Order: sequence, then structure tokens, then C-alpha cells
Amino acid sequence: MKTRIAPAARRTALALAAAAAGAQAAPGPTVLEPVVVTATRSDAAPFELPASIDRIDGDALRAGRAQVNLSEGLGGVPGLLARDRQNYAQDVQISVRGFGARASFGIRGVRVYVDDIPATLPDGQGQITNVEIGTVGRVEVLRGPFSALYGNSSGGVISIYSENPAGPPRVDAGVSFGSDGLKRVAASSSGRTGDFAYTLGASRFQTDGYRQHSQTERRLGNARLSWKLGSDTRLTLVANSVELPEAQDPLGLTRAQWQAGPRGVDPAALSFDTRKTMKQDQGGLVLEHGIDAANTLRVMVYRGHRTTEQFQAIPVATQGNALHPGGVIDLARDYQGADIRWRWKGEATSLVAGIAADELREHRLGYQNFVGSTLGIQGALRRDETNRVSNADPYLQAEWRPTPAWLLSAGMRRSSVSFNSTDAYITKTNPNDSGAAQYAANLPVLGISYAATERLRVYATAGRGFETPTLNELAYRPSGGTGLNFGLQASLSHSVEAGVKARPWDGGEFTLALFQTGTAHEIVTQTNVGGRATYQNAGATQRRGLEASGQVQLGATLQAQLAATWLDATYRDGFLTCTATPCAAANQQVAAGNRIPGIARTALYGTLTWQPGGGWRVGVEGRALGKVWVNDLNNDAAPGYATLAA
Repeated sequence: MKTRIAPAARRTALALAAAAAGAQAAPGPTVLEPVVVTATRSDAAPFELPASIDRIDGDALRAGRAQVNLSEGLGGVPGLLARDRQNYAQDVQISVRGFGARASFGIRGVRVYVDDIPATLPDGQGQITNVEIGTVGRVEVLRGPFSALYGNSSGGVISIYSENPAGPPRVDAGVSFGSDGLKRVAASSSGRTGDFAYTLGASRFQTDGYRQHSQTERRLGNARLSWKLGSDTRLTLVANSVELPEAQDPLGLTRAQWQAGPRGVDPAALSFDTRKTMKQDQGGLVLEHGIDAANTLRVMVYRGHRTTEQFQAIPVATQGNALHPGGVIDLARDYQGADIRWRWKGEATSLVAGIAADELREHRLGYQNFVGSTLGIQGALRRDETNRVSNADPYLQAEWRPTPAWLLSAGMRRSSVSFNSTDAYITKTNPNDSGAAQYAANLPVLGISYAATERLRVYATAGRGFETPTLNELAYRPSGGTGLNFGLQASLSHSVEAGVKARPWDGGEFTLALFQTGTAHEIVTQTNVGGRATYQNAGATQRRGLEASGQVQLGATLQAQLAATWLDATYRDGFLTCTATPCAAANQQVAAGNRIPGIARTALYGTLTWQPGGGWRVGVEGRALGKVWVNDLNNDAAPGYATLAA
């Protein structure tokens, strides 16, 4: 696996905002308010649950930041690493306890939801490009065994919710400028009138990029409309749109190229004008109905359409092979799904039962990326196939309080994912590569929490997770042959976690979690050349670590926050990999004990914030990250770094 080596871009942004909201009064003594999260499908506060859960409010997410990428505001979540790749052709990379670190673009191994609508497709590939940060009300992050109850690729769950306004209509507008041609213009409006509430937002982001050939433009729009239909029913409509008219891709740099100039570009990126365009529109409805005091029904349906065109740097000679699918990817994806859930709540027991069904239809075309001697333009057709992925997952969760001090939580999900490919590009030299694959697993979870005192909780959890290959991971064979790589197996993981949550005084909260995950048939990168990766199954891997966090109110106006992560992620079995493509047979030995690339062993985050009132907020933020191995062979690493911002 190759990971791009590039320093974090230094950006200084000036934000001008106008809001129809009054100035805040000087705050009095502050107590950390109890909050309820919904990512666990439980009404209990996160302090009570046997799971690692963090909640980030929208104001904290935006404060003092350019609001370009969600990664800017997630540093305070232990166990979560969000990287701004400085390459908008690939989106932000997010990993949770090491899951998702291998993603060469987008988000992999972590489930993402935006206003309860999946931003992760049924094959496990997700993205957060469609999140308008200016309208986010809160972000919830669930880590550990309980995330497996969300099905395929649930190494963690990130749930993003738009603001739910309670006051009169207001309008906000702002513009940000920064280095490297950064410019962001945004506007939002929200309010509540009687039984109707709305949140609207739109933004346009442009940058020349930190590196050469990394210019980008992104347009976003988001709407959330909510109606209260009587005393027991609520209907919510969610719609969003995102467009990348063009995102240039500078590709990765070798160490020698990076040392010569970190703002540089792979020469092949200029020769082939590597770039990506994308447009996505989606919408969904959520209906919640209280049947009676104990029973609630929730129905969610959604549908979306996404088109992508990407020009890669595949050499002309390589595409001379009659079986090669070309250097231009042209995708059209239609996806839809539903989640029907019933909840019953008694005095000491609660039950949740439901079924989630999702479907993806992909029309994948491949073209040569040249015509004659002219590179970087769409050439002859080399691939034409229709791929379908679907799942239908029933699930059941239960909570029981045998005494006020004890809470038992359990759940089960049956996850079944089907892949089907129909090949329409069949010639004398290119055979019919249609095929199908089915992956399935039972995913049980069990947790227990004990209230040792009113201010102290101790818990333990165990569960099993499941991760199929994505369509993009199946898309290419290491040998350079045609068709999907149906030889890939799904990986299966077993996780355990134990932790402590404490509130030793009003205004202070601390958490500590120890965890270990063993995975069989880990999906790893086999080749990654010219912007195209192929994948294989390795043997067993192990992720073990420690997460600690603390939040303290220091008087009426000063708050401190700290998050620390130690994560040891290694291959328990050796395997063979490739260093070039095409690769008919892997020939480079990866030793048992090597560290999984893309994962830092140590991460530290801290903030100190002063809020004197009157709308003022002043703070200092520090981050430190250990070195990261850049490939499975562990023969090179990106150095660790530390940053300080105010």
C-alpha cells in the first residue's frame, strides 16, 4: 500500500459573518449538560452505555475553522484519525481504530450517516463530500464492538445531523479567504414556525491547492425540512446536492520527489491531466410515529444518483493489452434503500427490531486516456458493465436494567451482501466476465455497564464485525485481466473492549478505553500504480490500543479538552505483495509483525478555549501524530509531526 507523503497545508483564513442573532450574555458557572446520542439506537446518555461514544456540537466543529473539510473539527475524538489529503479528487480519509486506513480515496471500513440517510453504499464505500459544515448541528462517533450492528464495514459509525432550530428564522452568511487561493462563500438559514422547522445551507469552495495540479472547485447545497403532524408523529425531508466541476489530481510523490519539493507533482499527472469530476443528488424521508406510550415506529427511505468521471495516469503501453480496461473511469450510480424500525420501551427493558435494505446499481465504462499521441482525453471504449450490490439485514437490540446500577445491552444483525456483474464489452480478445458473489455473516454484540457510584461507570463489550470488498476494490485484477476480482473474500473481526467513564466533579468528564480486534482475511492493497489500486486478502491482523479523553470546565469562561490514542496495528501472518503492475504473481514478502500502513501508533490532541461572552471565543489547539508507515513492506515512513494553532 502506498500512502501519499505530504505535509499538512498551512492555511490562514479570514471569515466575515453576518447573523440575525443577538450577542451572547457573559456566561455564568458552567456544568457539563447531559446529552443523549442516537447512534446507538438507545435513549440512554452516552455516559451510561457500554460503548465508546463522542458527540461534537456544530458550534465547536466550526469555531475558528475554514469549514472546508469535516476533518478540521474531529481531532478531539480519540481513536479517530481524519486526514485532509490536500487532494480533493480523493476526499477526506477517515479511520476509526485503524479501520479505513487503507482507503485510497473516500471512506472505507467506517459507516457514515447524514441526517439518518446512509452516506455509505451497500458495498461499504462512503464519502462525506456532501456535508455542508455550516448547517451541522452535531456529529456523533461510535467506536468499538457496537458499531457492528450497522452491518457491513462498521469499524466505526459517524452520524452527522443538521441543526434542529428552536427559535425564529435567522440568516447567516460568510466568506473565507486563505493561502493557495482558498476561497469559501457560504450562506444558511434556519428557523421554526409552529410545527414546521427548516435548515437550509449552500456553499462554494475554490482553491488552487497546496501542490501543483491540485486546483479544485466544490459546490454544496443542503436542506432539512421537518413537520410535526399531530402530537405523536414527525416527518422529516432531507435533500442535498454536491458537485465537483473539476478536481485535479497531483498523484503521489516518491520520497525523493517529496524531499525535492513537497508542492511538486508526479510528471505523469501533468502528461495525462489527471482529474476527477463528480455530481451527486440525493434525498430521503424519515417518519417517526408514537403508537402509544411504549411503542414507536420509524421508517426511513432514500434515493440518490451519482456520476463520476476520472482520468488516471495509466501508461499508453500498458493499455495496449487487449484485456486492459483503459485509463478513464466513467461511472453512473443509482442507489436507494429503506430502514424500518420498531421500538418498545418498558420500565426496565427496551427492545429495538428492524430491517435495513439497500441497493446500488452501477454502470461502469472504461476508456483509453489517449487518442493517437494526444494524452489526457477520452479515447476508445475498453469496458462496459453493469454492477449491482444489495443487502437486506434484519437486526435486534435489547437493553435490560436488572437493578439501577446495572445495564445489559445486546444485539444481533444478520448481514447479507450480494454482488452481481453483467459484462456488455465482449470481443474476440475480451471474454465475457460476468459473475456474482455473496457474502454473509451473523454479527452478535454483548455489553455490560456498572454504576460503581453516581459519578463512575465501568463497562465491557464484545462483538463480531464484517467487511466485504467494495466495488472499487473488486474492480481490477492484479494480473491486469478483465472483469471483477471475485477472488476477494470478506474479512471477519472479533473485538473486545473495556472502559471507565468518570465525572469526578461538576464540569469535568473523563473516559478511558482498552480494546483489541483480531481480523481474519484482512483486505489489503496488492498494487497501487498510476492512481489505480488492486487488492488481495492477507492473513490475520491485530489492532489493540488505548484511548483516553478529558473535558474540564476551568471556571466560568475557560474550558480544556484532551484526547490521546495509542494504537498498535500489525499483521499476524506474513504474505506476498506486488510493487508494480501488472502483477501476475505476488513476489515481495511482507513479514509477520509488520505494522499496517496508514495508521499512526500515537496521536494527541488538546485545546484551551476562553469564552468571555458577547459572542467572543479565543482558543489554542495543539495536535501531534506519530510516524506512519507508507507500505506493507515497512521500508519507508512518513515522519510524525506536531502543529499548534490559535
